[in-house]
Amino acid sequence: MDIKVLGPGCKNCVTLEARTREALEGLGKDATIEKVTETADIMGYGVMSTPGLVVDGKVVMSGKVPSVRQLTDLLSG
Repeated sequence: MDIKVLGPGCKNCVTLEARTREALEGLGKDATIEKVTETADIMGYGVMSTPGLVVDGKVVMSGKVPSVRQLTDLLSG
């Protein structure tokens, strides 16, 4: 699984990354997590509101920080 956290490094972006790691750990899944901080790169995904989360090349959410439970549900499928 390839995951990208989109955002400039704000508190919400850091929280999203931490919660994503926690959800993955709970699922026992391995994933590569990359931070994408450049505005042009973020906009290349069509994300206008950060933070954003991209899983295997698909934007799965943007503009909010879901709970660990929500992320677990999102990543388990």
